[in-house]
Amino acid sequence: MASKEYNYAVWRRKETTATIKLFSKWKWEFIVKSANSEKDKTLKEYFWWNHYLYENSIKAFEVLGNNMLTQFDAEISIKWWWISWQADAIKLGFARALIDRNSEFRLSLKPFWLLKRDPRIKERKKPGLKKARKWPTRSKR
Repeated sequence: MASKEYNYAVWRRKETTATIKLFSKWKWEFIVKSANSEKDKTLKEYFWWNHYLYENSIKAFEVLGNNMLTQFDAEISIKWWWISWQADAIKLGFARALIDRNSEFRLSLKPFWLLKRDPRIKERKKPGLKKARKWPTRSKR
């Protein structure tokens, strides 16, 4: 699969990074290579217990049409954290790779917020506090 021409996209969601190689039709498989798993899995096997996360991760293909999903293969590498962050990173990576393949897809994907990164990150710890907002307990008397 690595010898074929592909479009490459990297996308992040909080601390999760998804690297996607989008190939033209070969076997119609989305292969996930996770750091914690020795065995490669298909995207459907990777999200086997939560159908919503699978549907969310392929939303870019659903927006463009049902036949778009059968036109591509993908190789996905995930440096993972929470599973819902992984699904969002994959979703945004697919949208970015599709736009790299055909820039006309941008007009279809933009109204569905498929090109916007979620900017939320962990808040830093402030001096004098235990955490970002947790104050030390104080005696009332």
